[in-house]
Amino acid sequence: MKIDHLGIAVESIEQALVFYRTALGLELTHTEVVAEQGVKVAMLPVGESRLELLEPTGPDTPVGKFLAKRGGGIHHICLGVDDLEAVLSRLKAQGIPLIDDKPRVGAEGCLVAFVHPKGTGGVLVELSQKQPQPLSSTEETASAAAHTV
Repeated sequence: MKIDHLGIAVESIEQALVFYRTALGLELTHTEVVAEQGVKVAMLPVGESRLELLEPTGPDTPVGKFLAKRGGGIHHICLGVDDLEAVLSRLKAQGIPLIDDKPRVGAEGCLVAFVHPKGTGGVLVELSQKQPQPLSSTEETASAAAHTV
């Protein structure tokens, strides 16, 4: 398990990037809209982890409601796990309240699930498992050739 990223709720990714890119010199490596969660995300690596800027796509989305209630700032911490299903089963068995009983697809195609802050001492925790990347046709051919020798 490792810290994958810190989610930071912002009104505008473009405005937030003035600080993170210009003032701190961080590199923007990825942006996307995660329609299911009503959020636009921007990823900025920091060492072995990342900052994930979260801009709501509307006021009635989870991040939109967070901003309206609390303002901008740390939204969640994301822990990278190898087996999300196993971690969720363990948490359920311990009676930890979950927002997501089952994994769903999040940013960058990762499987994600959120643990309710009631079970974590007030912190929204996201659990994330990277999906295995399919081999390209060149890699598949090379792999098949290596196994037939």
